[in-house]
Order: sequence, then structure tokens, then C-alpha cells
Amino acid sequence: MEPVFPFSLTLPVRGDGTVMHALHRQLRSAILDGRLPADSPLPATRQAAAALGVARNTVIAAYDLLIAEGYALPRRAAKAVVADVAARRPAKPQPLAQNFRDPRLNANLRKPFLGPTAPADLPERSFRVGVPEHRYFPHDVWRRLSAQSLRVWAKKGFGYPPSEGVAELRDAIAQHVAFARAVACTRDDVVVTSGAQQAFDLLARLLVTPGKTRVAVEEPGYPPLRAAFAAAGARLVPLPVDDEGLRVDRLPRDVRVISVTPSHQSPTGVALSLRRRAALLEFARKHDATIIEDDYDGEFRFGARPLDALQTLDREARVFYVGTFSKSLFPSLRTGFVVAPRWAREALIGVKQCADSHCDAAAQSALAAFMRDGHLVRHVRRMQPIYAARRKTLLEGLRRDLGRWLQPIPSEAGLHLAARIRDPQRAADIIAKAKRYAPGVQSIAEYSLAPLEQPGLSFGYGVIDADDIPAMLSRLRRALER
Repeated sequence: MEPVFPFSLTLPVRGDGTVMHALHRQLRSAILDGRLPADSPLPATRQAAAALGVARNTVIAAYDLLIAEGYALPRRAAKAVVADVAARRPAKPQPLAQNFRDPRLNANLRKPFLGPTAPADLPERSFRVGVPEHRYFPHDVWRRLSAQSLRVWAKKGFGYPPSEGVAELRDAIAQHVAFARAVACTRDDVVVTSGAQQAFDLLARLLVTPGKTRVAVEEPGYPPLRAAFAAAGARLVPLPVDDEGLRVDRLPRDVRVISVTPSHQSPTGVALSLRRRAALLEFARKHDATIIEDDYDGEFRFGARPLDALQTLDREARVFYVGTFSKSLFPSLRTGFVVAPRWAREALIGVKQCADSHCDAAAQSALAAFMRDGHLVRHVRRMQPIYAARRKTLLEGLRRDLGRWLQPIPSEAGLHLAARIRDPQRAADIIAKAKRYAPGVQSIAEYSLAPLEQPGLSFGYGVIDADDIPAMLSRLRRALER
């Protein structure tokens, strides 16, 4: 017998009471996705029953249910027809950039601030930026401390831990930043966050009056930070970056918040010079501005003694110091912190309570024990020469193999190196080949709000072995030579 529907139906064995529901469900799906178009007649119940090998009452019941739900329309002395249900059909997924333009969204979010993202097919060993090495991490130690922390918190009941973070972790963070970066603080000044990104979000909520507050950001700079302040309604003021870091001399007088990555600028890698650090603090004092210091990978240094943190030089409590363990340990830990001036501490904790209540207490305790027992310091010391060797090999390769096309930017810290493209007219071709032949490399333009006069590339060395770097750079050189 010829099929009565233009598609196949799969029905269960008769007699188990589910045939009618299966028939109804499959016909409804066919109507929703357009296989049964609007205004087309449904097959006669007797004909459909014979073709499907089911009782006519089963088909009648399925049709009646479609009519009751509005998927079909009855007609006197004629076959029922399919209703026009276009409005019920699931909307086709739109590209993310189009979703951001939806007028129902916050106007400050209609331009996506997605930042650099890694392709799903990126090989594990690559020039990917912002990812630390995992093979040398003391996994057994972390497992043991995590298990101990879970046992402890299981005995403490199910109450809410402090919004600002558990005391032992705030103690450990205060001691760590004092030792590593000469940041003067106590545990009372530390607020634990779910990574640096939440720290930016909390500070944006705390410091921004929507539509009024002007916030200076580095250009190019870290996109998620810009996104947090844009979402809070800030008026962003992009400021250029050169080999001494942020152009402090370009700061408008009415800027009230200044975001900066002074230790290792993201993404160029330059350090804010001591002269400009002093000028920035003087500007903040003179114009009553607040500074957000993002020290995202300051633990790893490869040159001379690092410059003091802005927070260390600050004498008027104008600097919020933001740190994270994503680079020194691992990103999925999702633990960061803010060292806040005393005048802002209680307000910042209040914002944290509204946004998140508290971070994972067991993970905080495990991290506190990891730091207290010296494992963080030992891990950083172990990784220092490994990253240093990778950085040295990468820098030598950039100069030897790619010097005709790229000029490395001086950098003494972090987990990535950047290089300027010597001929901006060839930037598009060089960037395309770099992404193909040196996987993980990112264009500095991905961090920029507007087209850059001086395009460049950023090479991460967190997850690539030193022995693999020369071959990958040579492959890129041959591609550019062709």
C-alpha cells in the first residue's frame, strides 16, 4: 500500500497503549518543522489507519488531540487541514553577533566583547595564549588537599561561608602578594572572587554610575574587562599603548576609573615604566580617579627585578589590585581576588553578596592549604625555568626566522610574547598564515576596539614545548616566503 504521509512513521507494537501518543507526537513534529505544510489536508482516518496498520480510533484520537492543541483545523464534511503554526516553530539559531543586536538587550552589550577565543580543533601543544602548562602540576598533592578540605567542610554543616572568602585563604593571599609583589595588605583587605572576571564585574558595579562614569581602558586591551564595564553602563575611553605601556599623557581630566595591566600589558606584553607609574598615580590624586591594577600573570619574571606594583607605590588608597590563580595554577580553579582600599572594602563585600553570595568553600580551603604548605611557591619556582626556556627559544626564533616580517616587542614577564608586523599592508596575509601554520597565535586586533595603526601577533608559550617551537616557526617562515 502507498504511504499516506510524505515521511516514514515509527510506531510501537500495538497493544501497549502508546501507539496513539507516538503517532500524535510524530505528526506534531512534522507540522512544526514544515514536513506537513500549512493548509495541507490530513489523510482520511480510515485510509491512514489501513496504511499504518492501526485501529481507526487510534488515528481519530491522534487527530483530535492535534485539533485540540491547535496544530490542525477541523472542517465540516471534509478532511482536517494543517494549521499555520509558523509562530510556534523554534527560531533558527542566529549568529552570536546578531544576538547581541537584539533591542531587548542592554544597549551597552549590543556590540559583542567576546575577546580572543580558541578554536575547538586547536591542538593541545600550540601557541595558545593565556593557558599554563598542566603536565608539571602536583596533581597528587592537589587531590589530597581537596579530599581533606571536603572532609572538613562536611563536618561544618551546610551554612553559607563568608562572602569575602574564607579567612585562611585571605590570609594566604595576603602573605603571597606581599612576598611575590610587595603588595602591603592584610586579610581584611582581600575579597575572594570567582576568577579575575568576577572581580572586574564587581568593581564595575561598585565604581560606575551608568551613563556618566568615564573609564579609561588600554587599547588594545583585555576584552572581558571592557565587557564588564560596558555592561555596567560605563563610558569607555580607549587609550593607546606604546613600549612604555599606557599613554598616561592622553588621559582626559574627567576620567574617574583607569584600568591598566602594568606588569605585563595584555596583549602587547610591555611593562608600564616607572616614570609613567608615578605619573598615573599623580593623575589619580589630582583628578580624584581610581585605578584598577590587573596583575594577571605577574608571578613569572624573566628579566631584572620587577617594578613595584602600583598598589605598592600608592600612598592615597586609590588602587584596587586584582589577581588570579588561572596562570600560576590552572584556569578551571576559577579563583581570583581583589585587594581593596579600606574605604571600599565593606561596599565591595556588599556587591559580592548581591552578585554571588560566596565562592566554593571547599576549593578555597584546598587552595589555602596548598599555599600555606608552600606548594604554590614551589610550583612557580619549578615552572620558572621551563617557561624561561620556551620564551628564549621563541624570541630567538622570531628574530632568526621571522625577523623580515615581525618585530618582537620587549617583554620580561608572563606567558606570551607579542610582535609587531613590519609591513601593515601585508598584515591580513601574515595573520592568516600565522593562524594556519602556527596554531594558537592570535592577532592583537582581537583585543582592540578599533582598527590598529600597528598590527601584530601574540604567541603564547604556556603549552608548547621548547623543542617544538623552532619547527613551527620554520614552517611559518616557509609559508611567508612562498
